Amino acid sequence: MKTERTGRETNRVDGRAKVTGEAKYAAEFTTPGLLHGVVVSAEIARGKVTKLDISEAMQLEGVVQVFTHENRPQTAWFDKSYQDDDSPPGSPFRPLYDNEIQFSQQPIALVVAETFEAARYGALLVKAEYEEAPQSTDLHANREQAFVPDKYKSQPPPEERGNVEAAFAGAAAKVDEEYFHPSEHHNPMEMHASVAIWEEDGTLTVYDKIQGVMNSRKYISQIFGLSEQEVRVVSPFVGGAFGSGLRPQYQLFLAVMAALELKRPVKVMLTRQQMFSFGHRPATIQHLQVGASTDGTLEAFRHEVYGETSRFEDYAENVLVWQNVLYRCANVAYAYKLIGLDVYTPLDMRAPGGATGMFALETALDELALAAGIDPVALRLQNYTEKDQNTNKPFSSKELRACYRQGAAKFGWEKRNPAPRSMREGHDLVGWGMATGAWEAKQKEVSAKALLSVDGKLTVSSATADIGTGTYTVMTQLAAEALGLPLADVNFKLGDSFLPEAPLEGGSSTVSSVGSAVKMACAAVGEKLLKYSRKLENSPFATASLDEVLFEDRQLKLKSDPSKAFAITEIMRQRELPFIEEEVTSKPVSGQEEYSPYAHSAVFVEVKVDEDLGTIKVTRVVSAVAGGRIINPKTARSQILGGVVWGIGMALEEESFMDANVGRFINHDLAEYHVPVNADIHDIEVIFVEEQDEHVNRIGAKGLGEIGVVGVAAAISNAVYHATGKRIRSLPITLDKLL
Repeated sequence: MKTERTGRETNRVDGRAKVTGEAKYAAEFTTPGLLHGVVVSAEIARGKVTKLDISEAMQLEGVVQVFTHENRPQTAWFDKSYQDDDSPPGSPFRPLYDNEIQFSQQPIALVVAETFEAARYGALLVKAEYEEAPQSTDLHANREQAFVPDKYKSQPPPEERGNVEAAFAGAAAKVDEEYFHPSEHHNPMEMHASVAIWEEDGTLTVYDKIQGVMNSRKYISQIFGLSEQEVRVVSPFVGGAFGSGLRPQYQLFLAVMAALELKRPVKVMLTRQQMFSFGHRPATIQHLQVGASTDGTLEAFRHEVYGETSRFEDYAENVLVWQNVLYRCANVAYAYKLIGLDVYTPLDMRAPGGATGMFALETALDELALAAGIDPVALRLQNYTEKDQNTNKPFSSKELRACYRQGAAKFGWEKRNPAPRSMREGHDLVGWGMATGAWEAKQKEVSAKALLSVDGKLTVSSATADIGTGTYTVMTQLAAEALGLPLADVNFKLGDSFLPEAPLEGGSSTVSSVGSAVKMACAAVGEKLLKYSRKLENSPFATASLDEVLFEDRQLKLKSDPSKAFAITEIMRQRELPFIEEEVTSKPVSGQEEYSPYAHSAVFVEVKVDEDLGTIKVTRVVSAVAGGRIINPKTARSQILGGVVWGIGMALEEESFMDANVGRFINHDLAEYHVPVNADIHDIEVIFVEEQDEHVNRIGAKGLGEIGVVGVAAAISNAVYHATGKRIRSLPITLDKLL
């Protein structure tokens, strides 16, 4: 029997459950007596509710209760100081707290009924009257009101160096431009939902759409004054989240509130339109001044950012760090200001800050390369940095040069005619563009448990999440490899707050963090197996250390003589062990703080633009990624493919259109919010550049969820310019802007 190993393409262990419907998502959990809650949303963006008439809804057959700010239970703890694990500075939104309206579609009532149909109809019968106040939701119109926040959710802007003003004035090649992208919404397939099941002993079991069950448990226990032992949050499958599930959303509060008050189980699921009422990638204005010498050496770099936030929280992203990560420059200056609008607080969305900052940075560098008369790849190599200038630390590993080389070779970059509008195919103008990507490779503290049964079956668990990234599969592979078992003998459990503690799944840190804990837990079980095997009769392991043995083919073997082996099950039977169990907590490896860990990429794009109609097709993409050790090339490739598709959407289609007159996103459905479909996606090739990293974590892997998207929008923008000779600095690049 051949033991499954990491580094091989492996099908998802949860794939069958997903395609057969066995996998259950938050809204699919049910229980006898389940009530249904439907949210009533505010029709204005700012002001007060002066009257709420719920009488007609309460008279409807099947309606049990209509909760509003006037009759909500007093058991709920509305403490402004409470912060969840993903809160920016400020006062988190508190549903049904009072009659103040802070953003359009704010929940103003919850109709709870015996059936979903009754609750939905009852919601239509709730009548609200408002005292409307002037609202402001236009980022550009409020630019003069921009402010520097007291605290940053992410790291503050990097420190200035040198004299940017003088260096820019003397530069031979210059770029001085503004770049803009609008708000974007996550739009996962699965809507946000929570099922709160009240038990007669006063405990709660909650099925929630969340990227970290511990965050929901913490939220519920603190808001409602319950102990963590009284609350169990379960989320075994997540139908996409992309950051929208990092924070507990308001349907969780409403479901738990209703369940506790009515002492019955309650389900609340938001509509697609209501999914536009919380969290989004913030609209952002970026001003860049970049200057270089005649040979393309960067001499001046100024980056100023104006980001959207709500009026009750200060949300900021890591938009400004990327030049220091990628390119040397002696004279740099940075500024980050926020513009408070009458909207819900923005929320992390796949590669927050990176997708934004890299679009402006990599587009500006393309413009600089043109101004200096230098190939875009050559310009980047000319300014290549071997250390992170934000921290003055060397990188834990960096194979970006190989990304440029291998990506360019596969794409055929050497055949590119640099002149704009110089390449065509029939009616189509052909453009080739490229850009660089980077994303931090974090490791967080995580606990994991491994339990090996006497029948040779291994169960490993951690309260992490799988948001579609392949966590179930990769952790199963790591555990199987650690103890020499086939995948079929390993069961990985996640998404339950009763399991060993794990942080939010986000920031491309799960494989690094949870994977390290899984490896440690299995290694601890293996160490015990070796200890027990030493005392067996005629044991070949009597004096063997852990470094001198290996686990393979369900056996413990001597490395020096693999023929000397004991079956794992035989060791446990002879020692009369029903199971071996170990729980560990993994922390960042010693010495990691001396390095700056990042994944890197180089993206090459071909577009074809209809000369008459201005329509754009992304016909080829090559993404070369240095992401450390690749545990499962199949799921890893899927992550990069998905990121590239996101980048195509960001560049050409996605825009949450805000009607400033009413203060509402008006394209709040999947008919009007445009995302790429099959017809938009053509050839995408992913190259994983070999990279060894001994410092990043115990398994040498870097996250891949975000590195796939950063750089893509800029590469497309650069390709569109190369094709047409027209530079579009405002996303998305639509045909009306080209024409």
